[in-house]
Amino acid sequence: MTSIILVLALITSTYGCGTPPIEPDAPRVVNGVDARPHSWPWQISLQYERNDIWRHTCGGSLIATNWVMTAAHCIDMKLNYRVVVGKHNLEVSEPSAKAILPAKIIVHKQWNPVLLSIGNDIAMIKLSEHVSLTDQVQLACVPAPDTILPHNYPCYITGWGRLYTGGPISATLQQALMPVVDHDTCSQNDWWGVSIRRSMVCAGGDGVVGGCNGDSGGPLNCKNPEGVWEVHGIASFVSGLGCNYPKKPTVFTRVSDFNEWIDEV
Repeated sequence: MTSIILVLALITSTYGCGTPPIEPDAPRVVNGVDARPHSWPWQISLQYERNDIWRHTCGGSLIATNWVMTAAHCIDMKLNYRVVVGKHNLEVSEPSAKAILPAKIIVHKQWNPVLLSIGNDIAMIKLSEHVSLTDQVQLACVPAPDTILPHNYPCYITGWGRLYTGGPISATLQQALMPVVDHDTCSQNDWWGVSIRRSMVCAGGDGVVGGCNGDSGGPLNCKNPEGVWEVHGIASFVSGLGCNYPKKPTVFTRVSDFNEWIDEV
């Protein structure tokens, strides 16, 4: 089936990963809500420079004090990038925010921008300096290798992406509840069909909530049974029919399929 798709060194610390001091307001992005400021403290804004202005392009997750995990399709080696940690509102100056230039960027060797359905949409950015961990800047936890979440497992997408298909990006960080759609469901012909591989994870698909341009590279946050948040997905693509099209859930790179690669990098 042919589908139209639209891309979208560890240091020990007193802070543990995945346990934000400012707990997300998540009791129960497109049709998301404003996140509680700094409640997803591993979320970063990846920005590129054009005409002396830095512009948000993708999200990402801080997984070590000098390493960020994002999507391969977010990277264009012809551009200059910076990573901004500690952000909530992109339009105002915030004392918690710090912009850091990359020391190097590593894109998965098997990533192919022409064949998105092959997967491997993952990249790592080594920062030119270590960040200091605070209540507003924390590390994300990476799930154990080969972890597969069950159907309808509650997860949250976060990002500054477009508020609706073709609309403006959000100034403030958004969050939205997006339950996991298991592989058997997501690979059905009236869902994503053969475009979905087991190295991916789907979430959403209700036709209401979805990721959109600008959310790419950002995390799919899921709390494990011990109460620790883990980043199980890297936002990869949505349907060209719309960011929140029914039965076309947001597709993420499944992080637990890349633990070995992440460790090697």
